Amino acid sequence: MQTETVLKQHNSDYACIVQITDTHIQADPDDVFDDINTRQSLRQVLQHIQDHAGKPDAMLATGDLVHDTVAVTYDALADMLLQVAVPVFCIPGNHDDPAMMEQHLNKGNISTVKSLQFDHWHVCLLDSWLPGTHAGQLQQAELQFLDDTLSASGNKPSLIVLHHPPVSIGSSWMDKMGLNNPADLFSVLERHEQVRAVIWGHIHQEFSGSHGDIRLLATPSTCVQFKPGAGEYEKDPLAPGYRVLKLHNSGNIESYIVRVPPVARNMDNR
Repeated sequence: MQTETVLKQHNSDYACIVQITDTHIQADPDDVFDDINTRQSLRQVLQHIQDHAGKPDAMLATGDLVHDTVAVTYDALADMLLQVAVPVFCIPGNHDDPAMMEQHLNKGNISTVKSLQFDHWHVCLLDSWLPGTHAGQLQQAELQFLDDTLSASGNKPSLIVLHHPPVSIGSSWMDKMGLNNPADLFSVLERHEQVRAVIWGHIHQEFSGSHGDIRLLATPSTCVQFKPGAGEYEKDPLAPGYRVLKLHNSGNIESYIVRVPPVARNMDNR
């Protein structure tokens, strides 16, 4: 299977990437996740990206793509992502099934390719899925892939992408479900000075931090948001969102979160 793809950037000064995450598509199109219909919410986020984000060079879908791991949910997700006018690259989260992703999310503009090369940037997508748990782990083969890919990319600034947080986010119930072996990840990254940032999903909230000179960024879900700092599950009333990353040729990263308030219902259809 192909593990790398080469992408062109539309802007001469930077590559533009949009990150969506934790879409949690359900088998029944009428089901809700804490009162939010995840299919409808994703459609609204994708429409907002189309209307307001210009034309990104790529979209990253960073795990927990489905809530019910059956074929119909991946097919429903694929139907929506096939309408996106840019390449979409998918990685698994704890709610996913990597084998089903390989089967259903490699068509048209959708791919599970793990390494992206722009003229001035390299993006490495990692699989932190660990069966039987909501926590994650980077297996030895995945760490070796990361090390090898970073070495092969030379001095290109690099963005690392995974699903599980490699640091504490200050929310005890979520911290129990983070990456089990963050020291192994950072041991690899510290050998490669070109790494500029690590981004992830999973936590359904915005997060910003650092590890030495490496920026650490997490992105809100396209559906339900989790309250930051909570000791147990607590819904946050903030709107669904996505992240825009502008990877400048200079090696700098410009990044921000966009929130997408739900479309108001027609009063006659309440």
